Amino acid sequence: MTDATHDESDVEYDCIISGGGPAGIVAGLLLARGGVKVVVLEKHKDFFRDFRGDTIHPSTLRLLDELGLYNEFARITHRRVTNISLVGDDGEDFILGDLSRLNTPHPFMTIAPQWDFLNLLAKAGEDEPGFDLRMGVEMTSLIWADDRVVGVHADTPGGQTALRAPLVVAADGRWSKARDEAQLSMRELRSTIDVWWFRIDTTQQLAESIAPRAEGGNVFVAIPRDGHVQMARLIPKGEDARFREQGIESLRRAVAETFPVLADDVDALEMDDVKLLDVRRNEARRWFIDGLLCIGDSAHAMSPLGGVGVNLAVQDGVATARLLAEALRSGSVSTRDLRRVQRRRMLTTKAVELLQGGIHAMIEPVVHNGGVIRPPAPVEWLLRTFPALTVVPARILGMGVTPEHAPDFAHRKPEPV
Repeated sequence: MTDATHDESDVEYDCIISGGGPAGIVAGLLLARGGVKVVVLEKHKDFFRDFRGDTIHPSTLRLLDELGLYNEFARITHRRVTNISLVGDDGEDFILGDLSRLNTPHPFMTIAPQWDFLNLLAKAGEDEPGFDLRMGVEMTSLIWADDRVVGVHADTPGGQTALRAPLVVAADGRWSKARDEAQLSMRELRSTIDVWWFRIDTTQQLAESIAPRAEGGNVFVAIPRDGHVQMARLIPKGEDARFREQGIESLRRAVAETFPVLADDVDALEMDDVKLLDVRRNEARRWFIDGLLCIGDSAHAMSPLGGVGVNLAVQDGVATARLLAEALRSGSVSTRDLRRVQRRRMLTTKAVELLQGGIHAMIEPVVHNGGVIRPPAPVEWLLRTFPALTVVPARILGMGVTPEHAPDFAHRKPEPV
């Protein structure tokens, strides 16, 4: 990379999006369909990363319908999950949230590689003249005019560049550079666990579930994929080194005890294959300043439990496009416009934070002390006695309290199957 700085201020963009994850790609695609000239900067050269969440919830499946992309998505290898459950004292599944009860075209969530999902959206963007996706380009700092953000500096394969636009959307994740430079303060939410992330190659079939399983003090989540299982082991926060000292045989034994069907496949697992995911739960008190809006994980980082982060990010992207497209086309976006996005998304964000906090309260004591994962006794009694109530957590996790629809300008007819 050279030290040269190339100023692209003569290139007219209506919006710069930093980050090509679900929030950034969705916002960019929908804005482009609304006549907004947008550039999306993604620091990686491709979307292939194992730490990406793979759960696509009913709200996102409905969005794909509205965008005319569902049939193409259905061709991606995926698995369907119709409920969120725990194993009860009787050894049978106890349903916490029944997605099949939702009144939606696709009352289930899918487990599909997120890189395929993002590639699908990026490919759709190629058909829009106002959509410019730049891979391998990373925002390094904001450009300011007095107290207003007017663009970004970015590293590219050819050197540094500067881009300017009336609005910068920070969709650059939980470690957002744009949010930190803008000094938007964060409210930290409680989390006392971290996650070990690894895969086990296997031809065995596991249940289609994203619910945690506990056995002998070990807590795992197993995500089945074609030819392998993506595993998450929940460990006490800050205890990575201590657990590694126990050695690979301890981990292999823990996997085999929790998932006996994988007992013959764990020998290939090595400690170097195990990656640490630092679990953070937080929320920006304010998502914006003049010229800058944070969405997705940069505004509200969720833990991986429940797989909610992807779909919250997608809905943030939809709301951003729906509420800001007209202002961006006119070239004038006010802080009042940006505040509307935060207000629109706040109720669902708070509801999901509350529900995920309940999930953490069930699981964290088991991670630290062993035992059985159970909801509070009154909640379990209600859900067992009145199964129809399982639609409530399914609604919050699967659709959101204020689910987002694609604006009319983004709708397309689906391609024939």
